[in-house]
Amino acid sequence: MQRSSGILLPVSALPSPYGIGTLGKEARKFVDFLAAAKQTYWQVLPLGPTSYGDSPYQCFSSFAGNPYYVDLEELIALGLLKKEEVEAVDWGWDRRYVDYEKVYFGRRRILRQAFARFKDGAALARFVQNNPRIEEYALFMAIKDQFGGRPWTRWPQEGLRKRKQSTLELYGAILKEEVDFYCFVQMFFFRQWRSIREYAAEKGVMIIGDLPIYVAADSADVWANPALFDLDEEHLPREVAGVPPDYFSPTGQLWGNPLYDWEAHKQEGYAWWKERLRAAYRLFDVVRIDHFRGFADYWCVPYGAATAQNGRWKKGPGMDFFRAAKEDVPGAELIAEDLGFLSEAAAKLREEAGLPGMRVLQFAFDGGPENAYLPHHYTKECVCYTGTHDNDTLVGWLEGLEGEKRSFVRRYCGLNHEEGYHWGCIRAGSASVAGLFVLQMQDILGHCSFARTNVPGTLGMNWRWRLEPMEALEWMAARLADVTELYGRAPEWTPAAAEGVGAALPAGAAALTAKEEAPGGQSAESAPAARAANA
Repeated sequence: MQRSSGILLPVSALPSPYGIGTLGKEARKFVDFLAAAKQTYWQVLPLGPTSYGDSPYQCFSSFAGNPYYVDLEELIALGLLKKEEVEAVDWGWDRRYVDYEKVYFGRRRILRQAFARFKDGAALARFVQNNPRIEEYALFMAIKDQFGGRPWTRWPQEGLRKRKQSTLELYGAILKEEVDFYCFVQMFFFRQWRSIREYAAEKGVMIIGDLPIYVAADSADVWANPALFDLDEEHLPREVAGVPPDYFSPTGQLWGNPLYDWEAHKQEGYAWWKERLRAAYRLFDVVRIDHFRGFADYWCVPYGAATAQNGRWKKGPGMDFFRAAKEDVPGAELIAEDLGFLSEAAAKLREEAGLPGMRVLQFAFDGGPENAYLPHHYTKECVCYTGTHDNDTLVGWLEGLEGEKRSFVRRYCGLNHEEGYHWGCIRAGSASVAGLFVLQMQDILGHCSFARTNVPGTLGMNWRWRLEPMEALEWMAARLADVTELYGRAPEWTPAAAEGVGAALPAGAAALTAKEEAPGGQSAESAPAARAANA
């Protein structure tokens, strides 16, 4: 991994007058900020359509995008919405936090208004034809709506639960307009994301995505592929995913996701997983695989348990999986999220797979100089983080330190009031030998715990923090650029490096073509003119 640095910021946390971050002008402004700050990467959280709890790690599909992120300004420019209609929606009063209830109801109403005015059925048909997993997701969501949002295991029609072909065709015909609506939203999501990615490439910025190891039980993934999961006759999990007690929770983390039937995956050559990886590389330049340990050994909790304390370890697919993946997507760049209590088998697997692991500064100051997270233990083949989305902000973490640990951090990082304690930690991470250094946007701003992204094991207040408008951050870009250049992490970039986002993708992972993504099937070059004409 080339020496570089980047910033972790969820798309949801971008500024926007419409309740949540979108793939519009503020996303481009953030890319401009990254370029000005000499950053090579923008790391995002999973982009899928979120379900109950609003976690990006619990999505209705691994192959679809989040409707919340569709840029409404483009829909206004296309004449599919009126500005006064969008401004009349109650998106929530506090622009520093997402009000998910208001965003949920506001988005559904406003996107349906846009769909009612959309007339290019041919473009939508082409998009659906080229994206069968999107149509699968759209039918899943349309049926969920039909039955009041109930999980698919509680749908009253057995033919739908067990995917009897005649029943699926019947409901597909009955709910065609609803299915088309969900496909319409996805068409705009993917087109807008491609546009953001192309813009980032022009600025010399690459995007790191996040691929959760598990999928949600109530998802199109499990509904369409029940044989690939450890389910009983009623399609309920026998055991569910989680981790035992750790740094984040004394009772462990009970995620509740269904576990894979890895033998079934192996028998089909890991085809579903390969497809999932190819879909990820249509979106991202680099992919971080969340909970890497689960490929070596994973924690199984009895279905219905109140906590994750009482579980058992089972053996994962190991190197057999990664050999199959590398054959299908050669040259794919992966980062292994190997945090927590890593087994010997998991450490060996990461090394054999040749993947860089993660080191988090906030974990470094327990246990003295032998702690593996301290920068003097790093190698070039790792990624250093100030903190992940599950950590407190640097300032919040520093404020909570006491006694010897606080003294250790100050001495080790050379913290001082003049520089700012959080900037001292940023300097220490940037100065490390780690090939890639990633810091949370909250840490650059010096925000306290109010800006924390997620507190594992809790519900209700997570994934809500948002960035203020970008205009006030020019001076911050200069300061970060200075640190980045000082420690040799600034990119060596020329405009030629940005040519053809799709061309650099691994074989078998080409992005959707501009013709498939643009309204009416026009080319990317003619799309702006068409947008102006439609407006």
